[in-house]
Amino acid sequence: MHRVVAHVLNDDPFVAEVDKPPDPQHQSVLLRNPRRLDGERLTTTASRVTTVLYPCHRITYIELLNEVSDQRPSQLVTVVRDEH
Repeated sequence: MHRVVAHVLNDDPFVAEVDKPPDPQHQSVLLRNPRRLDGERLTTTASRVTTVLYPCHRITYIELLNEVSDQRPSQLVTVVRDEH
């Protein structure tokens, strides 16, 4: 699974998971576990919705973030900028 940020027309972007990156030739995209960027439930879906099917003409673009894993990383990786 891949974690994505979906940017849709006339709405705020939201986070979801996809089984594989979307194919540009498809007419819709299946998005699992949609939620707002802060992790809260989307206000545009019912409370028990776990999967949404968005038509591609409503999606401006999709950001692929990283692969979703059931295991937590053993080390925390951070980026530090030294201003000296």
